[in-house]
Amino acid sequence: MAALDRKAAAMATVPNKGRQGSPYSSELISGESLFAGTTLMLSGPLSILQGVTGITRDTVFSSPRYDYRFDLTAWGWIHLVVGVALVVAGVGILLEKSWARAAGIPVAAISLVTQFMFVPYYPVWSIIVMTLDLLIIWALSRSFHPGTSGGR
Repeated sequence: MAALDRKAAAMATVPNKGRQGSPYSSELISGESLFAGTTLMLSGPLSILQGVTGITRDTVFSSPRYDYRFDLTAWGWIHLVVGVALVVAGVGILLEKSWARAAGIPVAAISLVTQFMFVPYYPVWSIIVMTLDLLIIWALSRSFHPGTSGGR
């Protein structure tokens, strides 16, 4: 019985080797975070490509009668900036940075709104990217727990 008590006491003093904010932690990234990070890394380059196309080749997109009509070069710059922000947030999430999780939701929401406003110009592409943005918001809001990141 005394040996059992000593063993229990020794086990109680061993620190928890779980997620402690160490960059050398052996625990893998959670499923929702992995999904959100990779989807951000997909949505970002798609927006960047859309932006570069809008900046360099204004003739690719049609110009309908639309209340929120901007110059296509302006739309290109908007999509380029949003795409870069999506990629930065995606890299941060895959590196398990807490700032990226907090920035990922608003950046994906901004991307969702800009894609929605761009639907008359290029509907299929915009709807695909909007779907990715909705999945990103869903995955990040599902796995976002403020205060549990340990200051990473």
